[in-house]
Amino acid sequence: MKMLKNVLMASAIAFAAAGAAQAGEIAVIVKTTNSNFWQNVNKGAQAAIEGQSEHTMSFDGPAAESAIADEVNLVENAINRGVAGIVLAPSDPDALVPVVKRANENGIPVVIIDSMLADAGKGTYQSFLSTDNCAAGEEVAKRMIEDAGETGKVAIMSYVAGVGSEIGRVGCFTDYLKNNSKLEIVGPLYSQSQMATALNQTTDVLSANPDLVGIFGANEPTAVGMGRAIVQAGKAGQLTALGFDGNADLQQFVRDGVLEATAVQGSFAMGEKGVQTIIDLLAGKTVEDFINTGVVLVDKENIDSDEAKNVLY
Repeated sequence: MKMLKNVLMASAIAFAAAGAAQAGEIAVIVKTTNSNFWQNVNKGAQAAIEGQSEHTMSFDGPAAESAIADEVNLVENAINRGVAGIVLAPSDPDALVPVVKRANENGIPVVIIDSMLADAGKGTYQSFLSTDNCAAGEEVAKRMIEDAGETGKVAIMSYVAGVGSEIGRVGCFTDYLKNNSKLEIVGPLYSQSQMATALNQTTDVLSANPDLVGIFGANEPTAVGMGRAIVQAGKAGQLTALGFDGNADLQQFVRDGVLEATAVQGSFAMGEKGVQTIIDLLAGKTVEDFINTGVVLVDKENIDSDEAKNVLY
């Protein structure tokens, strides 16, 4: 991470020192436009561009996240029309590297959001904005202790062992509980991001541990399966259940009291801070190499607030 910081900072300073970037279009290019998550990114980008007249903003993406070649073409088109800057959510860490390099060679600053480029792209973009999964895991752990107390059993329903987001999210959740409570951890169990697997695993965990005081479903399909198992077991409201992500199923679980809360990634912030970072670069300012876009803990009390609406999907 230190090496990445040095490389990105050097690149950012180079753009700031140049100070010659022209005002104009900031192209926001995401993995797909057919998703409420990415439309929330669009809302954030629009919020950043409003109130200033120097720059305009365009928003585009393929019809599906699997259409990687289409996203590459969108970046190519942005470079060819001479945009002032690019905010990019790469659908493939390797396939987008060559066009990001080309943007850099053309003096166009690039900010990456949501998913990091492959190592071959280091030094060709100026900042990376994403959820700090470790910080997010700690936030969920704090809520678990607050609602479930400091003693008893807490089950962890995870997704894929060893992936970066899981290591941070679940690892830091676990460490925080161990360091700040006497809660006993059951698991983690890995659903492989399959809802049906998570449902079956949760059913078994609830049966084997009728004294559970809490349970955490660490990503969308896992949390949905967990929630359905809690309902089927008649355990809704009898233990502190916390989820991660914010689709319609999870929102309904919060409204129904099946989940106490769900942690939702800051998609609005990705768009808003992504565009603002480009604006700062174009103004000759230096920017941070990594910007945490955070999570919002959505519960019954705030689910209808603007803050929650800007991240739920």
